[in-house]
Amino acid sequence: MLHTSPRGIRTGIDRLAAREINPGLDGARLGLITNDLALTGNLRRGRVALIEAGFNLTLLFAPEHGIAGTAREGAQIGDIHDPITGLPVRSLYGEQLAPAAADLAAIDTLIFDLPDIGARFYTYMWTLSYALEACAAAGVRVVVLDRPNPLGGDLTLAEGPMLDEEHCRSFVGRWPMPIRHQATIGELARHWVESRGITVDLTVIECTGWEREQIAAETPAHWTPTSPAMPDALTALLYPGTCLLEGVNLSEGRGTAAPFRVFGAPWLDSEATADALNALGLPGVGFIPYGFTPMIRNYAGEPCSGVMLAVTDLREIAPVHTMVRALEVVHALHPGRLTERVDPSMAGGTDATALEHLFGIPGAFRRITAGEFRDPASLATPDWPGLLGDAVLY
Repeated sequence: MLHTSPRGIRTGIDRLAAREINPGLDGARLGLITNDLALTGNLRRGRVALIEAGFNLTLLFAPEHGIAGTAREGAQIGDIHDPITGLPVRSLYGEQLAPAAADLAAIDTLIFDLPDIGARFYTYMWTLSYALEACAAAGVRVVVLDRPNPLGGDLTLAEGPMLDEEHCRSFVGRWPMPIRHQATIGELARHWVESRGITVDLTVIECTGWEREQIAAETPAHWTPTSPAMPDALTALLYPGTCLLEGVNLSEGRGTAAPFRVFGAPWLDSEATADALNALGLPGVGFIPYGFTPMIRNYAGEPCSGVMLAVTDLREIAPVHTMVRALEVVHALHPGRLTERVDPSMAGGTDATALEHLFGIPGAFRRITAGEFRDPASLATPDWPGLLGDAVLY
């Protein structure tokens, strides 16, 4: 995740650990949702920085990927003791998605500090959503330590259909919002408290020095992988589009040097696919024939013919529209070969397909491959800023 840069960004954890801001936590029993990837600007683990600053942390909670942040996607991890602080760690990924009432009864305030990457299907934000509801029920205060959205905060760049909550709700998308949302996780927390009627005492410790137009891939700041397949800021920029590959029978390059920057299959014609995509003249991106062998998920261990996405303009690329067009092209060039991935129902979700959960609307595969989203305007979300509301934004 983005850390202290030449622009002088100070995240919520930096400001709290330095006692630059006083949210009234002294003497309180504190729980913390975090992992090893939630670092301070000087690259310390956030939970260690809080303990050293004199805060009374008594219980930790871990999201998907565990407290170390290194477990594979979907891996079920049980409760453990933190090897760094010795504190008990409750898993919030698996059978239990929300903090248990008994655990909340043992704390006064729950702090949230995790790096988000700006895509609706990144699960850290939904862990926060469950925590807000659980804390409301238990009468426990919530403090969100905010961080920049690495894709920027320009709301005009938001894209992707608004999630159809009735039909496509899951742990990769619970409530209506676009795929690329352009908000910070603290802003989303405020939005949810207001829009969902969550009666909880919420404090957001905002970032300072963050400019909404800033995109992490433009800066030289250090990036710590926010999860095992998110190695750099450029991958994060492509992820709102390339994660859609997890809904079909293409590899997204997991286990290679370029996860979520490539796609392919043993049957794909890489030359024809790259040529057809380049002919579309999509803004901010080119396509290169690229062979790879994924190590996990689709075609694990099998050589794949594929395509690499080459970002040519960080501000012009529209990752969701780009991959929607890519799926349409692959379907047209390989009749009958591109299919939806068949998966069990996702946690907390409806019976929609994997692609419907990810894209957010029913009939996603049929509509994408039929060319319904060729016009970028079809994926624009002009109502999103109004739905967020001025009160939640920096």
